[in-house]
Parts: sequence; C-alpha cells; structure tokens
Amino acid sequence: MDYLLDTNIVLIYLRQSGLKEELDRRLSLFSPENTLLISVVSIGEAKSIAIQRKWGEKKIVQLEGLLKKLLIADINAKRIIERYAEIDAYSQGKLENKRASFTSRNMGKNDLWIASTASILNAKLITTDKDFRHLDQEYIDLLEIDLDEIKSKIKKR
Repeated sequence: MDYLLDTNIVLIYLRQSGLKEELDRRLSLFSPENTLLISVVSIGEAKSIAIQRKWGEKKIVQLEGLLKKLLIADINAKRIIERYAEIDAYSQGKLENKRASFTSRNMGKNDLWIASTASILNAKLITTDKDFRHLDQEYIDLLEIDLDEIKSKIKKR
C-alpha cells in the first residue's frame, strides 16, 4: 500500500518511544509491501522543528536516515497545485460543485499541500492531526492515529 506520512508521524518515528513501537506493531509501515512517501513540505517542517528545538547532530542524522527510507513527493506539479486550490475552496465551503456538510475551516497551508499530495498520489495519509477529517473519503483516504488511545494502551502494559 502507498502511505504518505504526515510530519507528526515522522516525528514519532524519530522519538524511538513506545509510540513508535506501537505504530510499528499496528501498521508495519516499513514492511516491503508498503511504499512510504513524504511531502517536501513535511521535510521542511521537520527541519524547521530541528532548528527551533536545537536538535543535536545525532537526531539530525537520525532524521536524514529516516528520510532516506522514504520517497520524496514534490509539490511542484500542476495536478497537485490544482488540487490544493480545490481542497482549500472546499474547506472554506466555497467550492461551487461540492457543498460541504461541515462548518468552513481554515486549514494550515502546509496541511493543504500535504492533503493535495496524498490525494493526487492516491496514498493513504497517516497523521495524528484532526484537521484532515473533513477531507476523508472526499479527497483523501485518511488513517488518523489517536495518540491518547495509544498512550493509554502503552500505560496498561
């Protein structure tokens, strides 16, 4: 299966915590039958976090090693750009041919790029972010990870 990893999932894999082990157990993302993708937008977000949180060399090397295991999806593609505009209008409740059944919302611009990329590449988007819910089954195939549920399961062990 093709998966697009949101930035928060990449960060979980860098922490080497019980969350990572539980995700591995549940999803087996890094098994050979899966294709793992990351948007260039998520790479930019992760590198910004590295600067802001003053990551050491070891953690930056770990990030680079993880990125080598992922296919990088560029956003400089006409179809992704057009889908970005469509998803943004849809999220605002202003897409003429698709009336939304939800209250209009402002998605973060990076999230719009990530959703557009997942949509065009037909990759299941894996995230812990609830901001993508309104796009599930309309534009993307969403796998939302509930961190609270996973953390409580880890505590019970």
